[in-house]
This record gives sequence, structure tokens and C-alpha cells, in this order.
Amino acid sequence: MDLQAADPPRSQSGWTSDVALLVYLAAATVVIHLFTGGRYGFHRDELATLDDARHLAWGYVAYPPVTPFFGRVSLALFGTSLTGFRFFAALAAAGSVLLTGLMAREFGGGRTSQWMAAVAPIPFCLLAGNLMQYVAFDYLWWVLLAYFAMRLCTTDDRRWWVAMGAAIGLGMLTKYSMIFCAAGLVTGVLATHLRRHLQSRWLWLGVACSLLIFLPNLIWQVQNHFVSLDFLRHIHERDIRIGRTRDFLPDQLEINLLAAPIAILGLYFYFFSANASRWRTLGWLYVIPFILFLLARGRGYYLAPAYPVLFAGGAVMIERFLRRLSRPWSLSISAVIWLALISDIAIIGAVALPIAPIDSRWGKAAMQKNDDLAEEIGWPELVETVAGIRDSLPESERRGLGILAGNYGEAGAINLYGPRYGLPTAICGTNSYWKRGYGDPPPETLIVLGVSREFVEHYFEQSEVGGRSWNRHGVANEETTRHPDIFVCRRLRQSWAEFWKGFQRFG
Repeated sequence: MDLQAADPPRSQSGWTSDVALLVYLAAATVVIHLFTGGRYGFHRDELATLDDARHLAWGYVAYPPVTPFFGRVSLALFGTSLTGFRFFAALAAAGSVLLTGLMAREFGGGRTSQWMAAVAPIPFCLLAGNLMQYVAFDYLWWVLLAYFAMRLCTTDDRRWWVAMGAAIGLGMLTKYSMIFCAAGLVTGVLATHLRRHLQSRWLWLGVACSLLIFLPNLIWQVQNHFVSLDFLRHIHERDIRIGRTRDFLPDQLEINLLAAPIAILGLYFYFFSANASRWRTLGWLYVIPFILFLLARGRGYYLAPAYPVLFAGGAVMIERFLRRLSRPWSLSISAVIWLALISDIAIIGAVALPIAPIDSRWGKAAMQKNDDLAEEIGWPELVETVAGIRDSLPESERRGLGILAGNYGEAGAINLYGPRYGLPTAICGTNSYWKRGYGDPPPETLIVLGVSREFVEHYFEQSEVGGRSWNRHGVANEETTRHPDIFVCRRLRQSWAEFWKGFQRFG
């Protein structure tokens, strides 16, 4: 990478054009995931997503339908390959990297600022693209909306409103926090020259497009009594109770690490730079979500998708500044910036990606910093243990056996690995599993996992410990520390209908 502030003229086509180089950079992040993504195991959240992908619907308790849809496509293309299951999340994260670089290019930035803008979000994109969750897709739609808004401001072609409406609609089908980004866009329109577009039919066609895309999920919510609002309320109260929201402001520094100054310069670019007045609307895509998440006591990472638009503006400002310096100063400052950005990637890669051997000192340190890695360990052993407990039961009890899981990770693991042992489909009261019921006829004998001894003694006439959760690496995670005992339970004290009515859980 040329560290000089002054870039050579842009190549307009070919394998070495500015756009091609950005594509290579984005593709490199996908390659990293392909080489590292399959080293540990499925995360508990991924196990739930995988199960939901087998039950396609226009909505789920824990999230809208886009992520399970891509999960279903992954299953169709790659089977239950862990690397394959994560492919579309990695691709979405890579798309965000590419779009961030393209925004800097559209602002008139040279190759240096394009790469600087694209590299700055890579650490979080590595984190988001490492797991098949809604985080990577949510991130992509926010960046795509910012890119379309930038094109609107640059060209004044009002047809971009339809593309922006599509991005908002897809965002709402991925994670409902997209509405905060949309609020930023509305504010940006009212506060800038885009006010004149309020009379444009294209703007209202964009609004209609977003509503039309979101409509199937809205209908699902109506049909299911807006159960996702109950879920979100429960999760938000839990996050506040256990302190996950108290560090919202420090979390912004942790998300951006040494790239934070670029984001700060990006804010200056949109609101105070005379050369960027036409793009002022984009600044509101960060400011309004920041205010709303802060007031609503959201988790720190919720704001992460708002930073690429700042990186694009900040990188262009830095490049312009470097061009005014003498060559020695320009090279020195450039070297410091690139060292900082590369260090961010190395730090996040070391703790976010499943690179380190599980039993190594590095692996243990990474799991202490990032407990998501620990939640990828031990699922096959858990199911193997359940199968062993089943095999120890009399033949008469095996025929009517059920498996009751206390959380969605356990249920997903049973449903993924259980068929090889001939285990029945798991019963679970968490999120969308509750809607799938307890079977007909209901089970008579149950293997119960992920709950406390007090729970089984309260609900069953007879219970005994049949085994304990464990994993081959001795990693301490939720399964081995919270409720490690696995019970064999008989004779539910109440009817299944009454029990099930009170067994609905959100998590």
C-alpha cells in the first residue's frame, strides 16, 4: 500500500482500478472467514437460527425473517457445513467494507482515502461476519442506505429514493432497529436541502416500497399478537438489569478502537466542511441513531452500522490534509494511521475469530475477552451425553421419550446432532420453539437439560440426575456452569397444556 498522500490518477477500468482493488480487499475478509470459520463449532445463537431456517416464516419471536432465510439458502447450498452456514454473513460484512470504500470514492477521495475508509470497519465486520446472526445483515442495510443517500445527494436523481426505500424495508426485515436509521434519514431530509424532495413522487414511492417489503412481517406480527414486542421488552429489561447497557459511550470507543479519530473527523466533514455541504444529510444518519440509542439505553454495538458513513467522510478529510503536508510529514503520519488500522484488525482477529487452538493460552485468553467463542464449544458432547442417558433407560421408557431443553442452544444442538443417535426433536419453551409445541401425544418420560434442580422438583413427581454437561476441552461456558445437571424426569404434576402455557420464555 502506497503511503503517500498524493495518489496516482485513478484507473477507470481493468484489474487494477480503484473499484477492483476495493473488491479484492472486501473479498479478502471473506477468505479469512472461509479459512477460520469452521475451526470451533456452531454458536448457540446460530443453532437457533439454523433450526428456524428449517421452519421458514415471515417472522420469528427473536428476529424478522431475513437471517433465517439466508440460513435456509445456506442449508440448501452447503448442507450443515459450519463454514457454509456462515458464508452469507461473511459476504454481507464484506459488502459493507466495499460500500464504505465506494462512498469515499464518490466524495472525491483518492485511492488512499478509499482504502482507509474501507479498512476502518474491517475489525467489526470480521466480528459480525464470523457468526450467522442478523448483525452482519443489519450492518449491510445501514451502509447500503447511506450509500444510496450519498448517490441521491451527489446526483439529485430522485429515483434513488426507491432504492433507499428498499434498503429500509430489507433492514426492517432483518432487525427492527433500522427504524432508528430511518429516523436519521427523515431528520436529514427536513434539516437540509433535501426538503424540496418532499413534493417528489419518487420519495413517496420509496416510502411505499419500504412499507411493501416490510408488510409480510407486519402481518405476521399482527397474527401473533406482536410477540416480538414482548421479546424486545424482556431482552431490553434483562440487558439493563445485568448491566449490558451502562457502558454505551465507552463501547463506542471499543467498537472503533484506533479508528475512532477517523469517525470523529467524519462528523466534522458532514457538518462543518464547506466542500461536503451537499452530503450533510448523511451526518444525521449517525447523530439521530446515536441520540436515540443513548436515550433508549441500547447496547453499544447497536450503533456500529452507523460508523462506516463517518469513516468515509473522515478518510477523505485525512487525505486532503495529508496532501497539504510536505512529503516526509505526509509519509510519517500515513504510516502511523495505517499501523493503527492494521493493529485494530490484528487485535480483533485475535479475540473474535476462532484462530487460536482451543487449549492454548491464547485460546483461553480470547475466550475470556470474547465469551462467544466459548459458546461454540461442546455441543456434540452435550448431545452425545443425552443419547447415552437415553440408552440407559428401559426400553419401555424410550418409546415415549421426550427431550426438554431449557434454552434455544440446547434445543438447536439436539435437533442438529440428535438424528445420528435417533433422538427425538427437542421440546423448548424459548422464543419460536414455544410456538412449535410439545408434540402429540406428549412425552411420558423426559430428559431435561438446561434447568435447575428446583425446576424439575417443582414440575415433576420424580426426577434424578442422569448426567452432566461437559466438553472435551474443559471450557467453562453456559452449559457447564449454569445448569450442568441433566435430569431424567417422570410424571408431570399438571397437564401438558397447563404446563406449556406457563413455560414460554424469551432469551
